[in-house]
Amino acid sequence: MTETEIKQIINAQRTYFQTGATLSIDKRLLALRKLKACILKHEQTIHTALRQDLGKSSFESYMCETGLVLSELSYMIKHTKHFAKEKNVRTPLAQFHSRSFKKPSPYGVTLIMSPWNYPFMLTIEPLIDAIAAGNTAVLKPSAYSPATSSVIQKIIKECFPPEYVSVVTGGRAENNCLLAEHFDYIFFTGSPIVGREVMRHASDNLTPITLELGGKSPCIVEKTANLKLAAKRIVFGKFLNCGQTCVAPDYIYCDPSIKDLLIAELKKEIEKQFGSQPLANPNYGKIINAKHFHRIVSLLDSKKLVHGGSFEETTLQIEPTVLSNVTWNDPVMQEEIFGPVLPILTYDSFDQAIEKINAMPHPLALYIFTSNKEAAKKATSCCGFGGGCINDVVIHLATSEMGFGGFGESGMGSYHGKSGFDTFSHYKSIVDKKTWLDLPMRYQPYTKLNEKLLKMFLK
Repeated sequence: MTETEIKQIINAQRTYFQTGATLSIDKRLLALRKLKACILKHEQTIHTALRQDLGKSSFESYMCETGLVLSELSYMIKHTKHFAKEKNVRTPLAQFHSRSFKKPSPYGVTLIMSPWNYPFMLTIEPLIDAIAAGNTAVLKPSAYSPATSSVIQKIIKECFPPEYVSVVTGGRAENNCLLAEHFDYIFFTGSPIVGREVMRHASDNLTPITLELGGKSPCIVEKTANLKLAAKRIVFGKFLNCGQTCVAPDYIYCDPSIKDLLIAELKKEIEKQFGSQPLANPNYGKIINAKHFHRIVSLLDSKKLVHGGSFEETTLQIEPTVLSNVTWNDPVMQEEIFGPVLPILTYDSFDQAIEKINAMPHPLALYIFTSNKEAAKKATSCCGFGGGCINDVVIHLATSEMGFGGFGESGMGSYHGKSGFDTFSHYKSIVDKKTWLDLPMRYQPYTKLNEKLLKMFLK
């Protein structure tokens, strides 16, 4: 898409927004219902595209993509009317007689840039929140997932006029054109490197942004943990989508006394969930492209391999792999893995583990497996992270009742449900002052009496 075409889309959306066409709550709900019906209609086509791009099974596609999108749609259809209401707040006595209230208002023309790892869900979920809040939207899905991008474009064209919602396809050139334009809000999901570029461009126009990034999310396995259950849940979350999940447990950080038992349970679970030949499992996906495939393969260390390690370049597949005796200096610990490789490190003490995690960039997620409530409380209270789980992994993002997001190096802002509505809304603070009474104390000439009254009212 050319720079001129992109400018035309943005200008058309700005004109449309300024007509007030998106302010009607009924219209927002109609748009959400239409989008839901369209997704249900094209569900199989979406799943076929996800298999083409990432090798995802229909089960996984529904569980992690279309199902979550449909759930968010149902939630926002049910709650948008309530979220959009003005909220009365207490009025100070000095402003008697008035009504003070907060009025949620849309930002205007928004840009939603999404990644390739969950290309449908991470494009449509923020769109749902943007529409519910009354915005228009330009969607920019990843060039690395072209089949899914094509389906998204088809659905959007079927549901919305381009002045309401549009899709811009393409790669880096289109990204640069979009970021050079003035949007009223930018929502970006992707890598920290690109996130910094988005933030830099947004600063040119002082555009508010949400950044959903990533990082090395630790999975602490404390000595009192149920190791069998821990292994089962870690294997599920780590190797889901072949490890290409922003909140996947990046590494295990465990008590040395249970390391060997944990490894044994991990091996059992990998075989149980993926079979003895994972690369032949039709429900096990692939790495998105050759570039990422070779990057992940380069992180494999045969000296530290305790399970897996096989890969197939022609299909871009790497089997679930576990590394032991890993140090903080190893290449696998220098970057977010974003693939099916699970390093295991050990700590000298639980307090040392907390200290080490806090010495690193804030992760998007943190997980702890333990039967010790105090240990769970300490980890979740003392460590800095976006969100997480106690005795499970990744599931904290699968609800509209809690916001999802990071902070620091793993992002800023959140979305899902009410948090998503708030993200795409500006809350105007308004005082409705009545005309039948006008207290004189604020006006000149100032008097001692009015000063006393002022101090009384403002205490």
